[in-house]
Amino acid sequence: MKIQENQNIGELVAQDYRTASVFKKYKIDFCCNGNRTVADACEKGKIDTSKILSDLEGAMESKVSSVDFKSWPLDLLADYIEKKHHRYVEEKTLEIKPYLDKICKVHGEHHPELFKINEEFLEGAGALAAHMKKEELIIFPFIRKMVTSKSSNQEIAKPGFGTVQNPINMMMDDHEAEGERFVRIAELSNDYTPPEDACNTYRVTLALLKEFEDDLHMHIHLENNILFPKAIEMEKELS
Repeated sequence: MKIQENQNIGELVAQDYRTASVFKKYKIDFCCNGNRTVADACEKGKIDTSKILSDLEGAMESKVSSVDFKSWPLDLLADYIEKKHHRYVEEKTLEIKPYLDKICKVHGEHHPELFKINEEFLEGAGALAAHMKKEELIIFPFIRKMVTSKSSNQEIAKPGFGTVQNPINMMMDDHEAEGERFVRIAELSNDYTPPEDACNTYRVTLALLKEFEDDLHMHIHLENNILFPKAIEMEKELS
């Protein structure tokens, strides 16, 4: 497939998630800042456009399979995000917290950046917990109601929040804040690279943080680039 430099990054990843690995390689945010063209991202990051286009095409031609989330029914996608990504955040938060506390105590004197990483992660964990509850109690139930309404040809009651665009705007602001938070954590940890004096717990903690960031990118991508735009489109169809 021929990719053009004026194509939208978020849409490219929504069409084929294999392209995400290329954007990660060049440190281009495809989830929180996916609403820009390849050319714009390359200009900002001083990246060779022809090189990244070639890499993107190569990724799409690879034999590694990619799940076509864009074709999924919206209620199924909402269920998947809640059961896979929300549960992941809840479980890994509990796993990572004691590790961070431990390495702060053991290595904090020589690596004071660990205290800031711990602070950022704890703040992020609290913010994400509140964020996910809003999705589970407000946006996801409304999406499921819209899907039922469309399939049964019945009218849907107007929600108290007016239009689905309103809570979606709030969720996308939260996504941007958490995306920026993990940029700071990555910088503080030298891109999750353990120092020479790191013990096994230190190394495991950084690996878990990197995995957490990767999952968060996928989580945000599925919402910002697929679920939310389709929910807005469906609401317009029903009205």
